[in-house]
Amino acid sequence: MASVTIHNLEVRFTVEGDDNAVFTRLFERHMRAWDRAYQQECARRERGAADRSFGDRRVTP
Repeated sequence: MASVTIHNLEVRFTVEGDDNAVFTRLFERHMRAWDRAYQQECARRERGAADRSFGDRRVTP
């Protein structure tokens, strides 16, 4: 996956209750989802690399 750098992020929303708590809860939820997708992509790439190299490596006793 490509690296992403966020230089400026502005988020505005209106909620009832504690704005910081709502933002934190939503941010963490979406960051967990992003991290899960990123980890799955990394694992998929590693499996693909391992599959492509099958038989290319010597096995030492």
